[in-house]
Amino acid sequence: MIKKLFLVLVVALLPGLALAAAPGVPLDNMEPDHTNKASLQRGAATFMNYCMGCHSLEYARYMHVAEGLDISDQLVEENLIFTGAKIGELMKIGMNKQQAANWFGNAPPDLTLESRLRGEDWIYSYLRGFYKDETRPLGVNNVVFDNVGMPHVLVDQQGLCAVKPKIGQKSSIDPLSGNERNAGVCPEWASEGSMSPSEFNTAMYDLTNFLSYMGDPVKVERERLGVFVLIFIAIFFVFAWLLNREYWKDVH
Repeated sequence: MIKKLFLVLVVALLPGLALAAAPGVPLDNMEPDHTNKASLQRGAATFMNYCMGCHSLEYARYMHVAEGLDISDQLVEENLIFTGAKIGELMKIGMNKQQAANWFGNAPPDLTLESRLRGEDWIYSYLRGFYKDETRPLGVNNVVFDNVGMPHVLVDQQGLCAVKPKIGQKSSIDPLSGNERNAGVCPEWASEGSMSPSEFNTAMYDLTNFLSYMGDPVKVERERLGVFVLIFIAIFFVFAWLLNREYWKDVH
């Protein structure tokens, strides 16, 4: 019985072990904050305006997003729904998957659980990792996802990096000049965007934060309840131990 339980545990851990051992590119760290409603609201606005033309969130409903992010149903219907869907409907898109596959090589994936699959660091780094590459059909590539088939839809905001962005490289101080090195993601721009690098980083943090929330919308409540469960288990253990001692005190 113990051997079977051990085998079940090993099989359950294999996907995580494979992910941890898989080779990958350096990523920038991103710590999501599901309690920051302002960040989540900005991220939702960015997603609806720039991402949802191709990417669905079909495992979620508009009404649940409105409730979770403290946005009124009226504001969601007026500003965040562009497909004519009702507030209670799933967040699907009208793009035909077969046509999308012909256009981009692969149909754009649903992003409801993308943060659970890739991780927040990956998404945050990917969104900031586009650069000019004229050898690619769409004229851009990505340091995190090589030979990506997705266009840089946020190029008007970020601009287009002329060389590979420095994703996953921490800034440092030159010991001779005292200047900061690797301070920005892109050292050379092919075109400038409407946002400064710091503003775009903030916008991509908000977007990643929103996708993280969509992958686990009950995380805050789950962790809050988890504290009470652990407290209950600790108190129950004390009574169980005292009861066990009472039962066995006369047994020699």
